[in-house]
Amino acid sequence: MATRHDTAAAPPVKEGGAAPARPPAESPETIRKRARLSRRWQRDVRWSPYAFVSPFFLLFAAFGLFPLIYTAWASLHAVELTAPTDMEWVGLRNYTRIFDDEFYWNAAKNTLTIGIISTVPQLMMALGIAHILNYRLRASTFYRVAMLAPYATSIAAASLVFVLLFGRDYGMINWALDLVGIDKIDWQNEKWPSQIAVSSIVIWRWTGYNALIYLAAMQAIPQDLYESAALDGANRWQQFLHVTLPSLRPTILFTCVVSTIGASQLFGEPLLFDSTKGASGGSQHQFQTLGLYMYEQGWVNQHLGRASAIAWTMFLILIAIGIVNYVISRRLRASS
Repeated sequence: MATRHDTAAAPPVKEGGAAPARPPAESPETIRKRARLSRRWQRDVRWSPYAFVSPFFLLFAAFGLFPLIYTAWASLHAVELTAPTDMEWVGLRNYTRIFDDEFYWNAAKNTLTIGIISTVPQLMMALGIAHILNYRLRASTFYRVAMLAPYATSIAAASLVFVLLFGRDYGMINWALDLVGIDKIDWQNEKWPSQIAVSSIVIWRWTGYNALIYLAAMQAIPQDLYESAALDGANRWQQFLHVTLPSLRPTILFTCVVSTIGASQLFGEPLLFDSTKGASGGSQHQFQTLGLYMYEQGWVNQHLGRASAIAWTMFLILIAIGIVNYVISRRLRASS
């Protein structure tokens, strides 16, 4: 009877060579070291993004979130600038007295009118400038850099120049008006002229900035749309109305919201336009904005509680603007 012998299969041998050698077994120390490196790599992948963005959140907590919370707490107290730690609880009294404060409502009305006077012409001019720059022009880079020059200019320097331009006796604006037979205008002491003068500073500083935003959005519009419109017989004006403007609706909404927020926080331009009156915004408060009124209450009259309440009403206004922006954006996306 034949006997059966089980033998292990030999590793395959390549022709003309010896069998490959097995890799040497890793030591336990090497295995533990590799496991530690693997865990360290996993922790690095998981937590390093948070470490990269943590400086922003730390600065925001220190200079954004904490002042916001402290201002909300101070708005519920009677506290003076000379003794900021001595707080007397008054509840909502700082808010309720706003309803009877004629200076607050005057500042709110001035903020609204200056915002409209400065925002509407500014965005319309920016849209026209962007439409011109969208065509091929010689030295287009120079024009784009020139558009940002007013934005890069200091508010103080720009305001002082415009104060000289709008001077009553020796200003260049009144000199030009006198050439066409118009009497001199007291730009600093009359209501509407002073608001127009302040708005002109805002228009000069921000038109180029918004024009570059519009220009970037225009260059992202597919050229096929313009070619199709041209084949249908549309001229440049019709292309602008029926192709450019519908494509720019999200961008126009964005600039409207940003400009409205900036107008509601207007401070530097009206403060420097008549430096002799300070935060009062003119001899009759004719161009005093909410930002100026808050500054006057907190740092001139030293009523930190009232100033904090005014700051929170401005914050609520910004929230309302954000909600309106969200609703309009959803409707635009739904319609498109």
